[in-house]
Amino acid sequence: MKTIFALAGVVLMTAGCATVTRGTTGQVTFNSEPSGAQMRTSLGHTCPTPCTLEIPRKSDFVAVFTKDGYKEQQIPIATRVAGSGAAGFAGNILVGGLVGMGVDAATGSTLEHFPNPVNATLEALHRAPAPTVSRRGRAPKAIAPAPDA
Repeated sequence: MKTIFALAGVVLMTAGCATVTRGTTGQVTFNSEPSGAQMRTSLGHTCPTPCTLEIPRKSDFVAVFTKDGYKEQQIPIATRVAGSGAAGFAGNILVGGLVGMGVDAATGSTLEHFPNPVNATLEALHRAPAPTVSRRGRAPKAIAPAPDA
């Protein structure tokens, strides 16, 4: 009887293996060129770049980068099954069974954000005009058209 309770305890403790080992949030890093842009997500997070935020693993979102003098840039961030998340999910099949798989699927702990890091290259609104080359000396001579033969 003790063996059954011990085995049941092990199964319950390992249920949701990826949830235990990876957690339900992940760090996402945001960079911009030039740095110092204001970044906000569709989830409500904001920070000046470069920065790193804790984001729920199961959340897809859009990052919006803004900076005075530059065009706004929007980058969608999706989720995908992580290599280590898949291993934890497979471990549930062996140890935790359907309960662990259900917990991991519900919490999104088997997922990772992509792209990560999120890199934005902002485009200037007005580009500086190209420098003009001044000619020194005399003005160029006009070439007379060739006489008709």
